Amino acid sequence: MVRQAAVSFAGVRKGPDGTAAANLSGNPMRNGFLGFDASFMLDFVVVALVAVVPVILWSLYVVKVQRNYALHRLLQIALGVILLVTVVAFEVDMRMQGGWERIINKDLASPRRSPDEIATIRQFLYVHLLFAISTPFLWGTTLALALKRFSAPPLPGPHSRLHKTLGWLSTFDLVLTSVTGLAFYYIAFIR
Repeated sequence: MVRQAAVSFAGVRKGPDGTAAANLSGNPMRNGFLGFDASFMLDFVVVALVAVVPVILWSLYVVKVQRNYALHRLLQIALGVILLVTVVAFEVDMRMQGGWERIINKDLASPRRSPDEIATIRQFLYVHLLFAISTPFLWGTTLALALKRFSAPPLPGPHSRLHKTLGWLSTFDLVLTSVTGLAFYYIAFIR
């Protein structure tokens, strides 16, 4: 019984364009919860994109106004780990569902978006990926250097100037990741 479910879930069919698409029948992650016919993980990432900006702003308030460097470090590490796990789960889900185009056009016999609309959506995705790919590297570098160069408990020091620059660049990159991700979602599933 388990073997049949795995074979059925992993089955592959050909779409009208000749590319393989996963057989998604019975996949509970296929449907989202925001009401726009995206996948569960895509909806989850959208919620994370909205939630991350206020948490980043709170983290900046904690460090700039309250001078609570330990809480700032904790918030940044927690955000980094949570977002890393979310992105990895999202990427696995994307692969299992046959890619973003298959999530948009779930019914290959009656696609929701035309090839021209998919081309437009793809352009939004490329802009989003510019920031989404750079963010973990920039933020990861910022975190790694901070953990290596700041004392425990963290206090301002020689690394503070570079950390401030990297921190603002990471924040800017992360906000643009959120904004462009939400734009992609809007164009692909709401408009």
